[in-house]
Amino acid sequence: MAEDKVCLPSSSIEKHMETISSDLANEQFNELNHIKTHKVGIIMNGVTGRMGTNQHLIRSIMAIIAQGGVKIKEHETIMPVPVLVGRNKDKLEKLAAQIGVRQWTTNLDEALMDTRNIIYFDSQLTKLRVPAMKKAIAAGKHVYCEKPVAETVEDAYELYKLAQEAGIKHGVVQDKLWLPGLQKLKLLKDNNFFGRILSVRGEFGYWVFTGEDGTLPQRPSWNYRKEDGGGIILDMLCHWRYVLDNLFGEVKAVSCLGATHIKQRRDENGKPYTCTADDSAYATFQLADDIIAHFNSSWSVRVRRDDLLTLWVDGTHGSAVAGLHNCYIQPFDATPRPVWNPDVNSPIDFREQWISVPDNQVYDNAFKTQWELFLRHVVKDEPFPWDLRAGAKGVQLAQKGLESWQKRCWVDIQDLPVL
Repeated sequence: MAEDKVCLPSSSIEKHMETISSDLANEQFNELNHIKTHKVGIIMNGVTGRMGTNQHLIRSIMAIIAQGGVKIKEHETIMPVPVLVGRNKDKLEKLAAQIGVRQWTTNLDEALMDTRNIIYFDSQLTKLRVPAMKKAIAAGKHVYCEKPVAETVEDAYELYKLAQEAGIKHGVVQDKLWLPGLQKLKLLKDNNFFGRILSVRGEFGYWVFTGEDGTLPQRPSWNYRKEDGGGIILDMLCHWRYVLDNLFGEVKAVSCLGATHIKQRRDENGKPYTCTADDSAYATFQLADDIIAHFNSSWSVRVRRDDLLTLWVDGTHGSAVAGLHNCYIQPFDATPRPVWNPDVNSPIDFREQWISVPDNQVYDNAFKTQWELFLRHVVKDEPFPWDLRAGAKGVQLAQKGLESWQKRCWVDIQDLPVL
C-alpha cells in the first residue's frame, strides 16, 4: 500500500538523531568487547516517500541501528549502513539531515559502484522499479524491494530469473505476515485450532478523502491513475497472494470484479484529475484443499469493524477473527445455537461469545522483523523464502484479477517454475 507523503514527527526526529549520535559509541563498545560486526551497506532508493521513510528507514533500519544491530550470537552482530538514493536532491538532503544519515546521493550508478554497498533496496514508484532492479542485479548486489515488484508478471519473473542467474540473494517485502493479528492466526492454524479450514473472508479499506471537500487526500494521486501504475487490484492482490499462500493454501483460481467508484479527485496541489484506475476490488479465490477465500478491498468505504483489515477464518473445529493486532476465537464447544426469528431481537449477544487471544510474546514492527530476517539471510545464509518468485506470484494474481474483471469469468492460476 504505497503512500507518498513524508510524516516526520519532531519527537521521532529527535529520537533518531540521538540514536545516530551514539553510533560511534556503539562501534567502540563492540570493539572493546571483541564483538564481530558485519557492516552491511544498503542502498535505499525511493525512501523520501512516506512508506520508505517511516516504515523502512525510521522504523526498520534506524531502529536496528538503535538496538545495536541484528544480534547473531553473543559476540556477533550485523550493522546496517544506509545510503539514501533518490531523484530529488533537496528532499534527500533534508531527510538525511533530519534522520542523521551520513550518506546520500542522487546518482544510483555511483552508489552501485561502491563495493561497501552490498544490498540494493527499492521503494520507488512501481513503474520505476524494474530498470533500477536490473541495474542492481547486474552490479552483483543482493536485492530487496517493495511490492508490487513490477506492473506485469513477465517483468517480475524476469527479475527473479536474472537474480537466480546472478547468484545473488533476493527478497520482497511481505510485511503483513508479521502483524500480531496474523501471527496469532498462524499459531492457531499450526496448533490445528480450526480443524479443516472451510473459508477465509477479508475486509480491507477505509475512506480516502478525495480533496473535493477541502480536506487533504491521504494517498498520492498516482494511486488512482492507471497510466502511472495505480489501481487497488495491482496493489492489494499482491498482498492477498502472500497472505493466502503462507497462511491458508496456495491460490489456484480467481474471480475478480473491480470498480472505479469515485471518478474524479483532486491531487496534492488541489488540481482536479480524472481517476483512470480501480479504487475497489471484490475478489473470490479458490485455494488448495477446497478452501474458499473472499476479499473486499476498497479506498471508498467507511469502517465499522474491528480494524482497517480484518480476516475471518471458519473451520470445522473453530473460527477466528483477526485484525492488525487483536484476534478473537470461538471454538466448537463454545458455539451458540441461535434460532432464526426475525420478529424479535436475538437473545444472544454474538460478540460476547468470542475469546480474545492473549499477547504471549512481544511483537516488533512487521517491516523491521522482515528486514532483520533478510539481513541474516544475506550475511549468514539463513533461509528466506519470500523471494522475487514470491513477488512475481503476487503480480501474477493481480494480473489474473484484472483479466478476470475484463473477461467477467474465473481465471486459473498456473504455477511459476522454480529456477
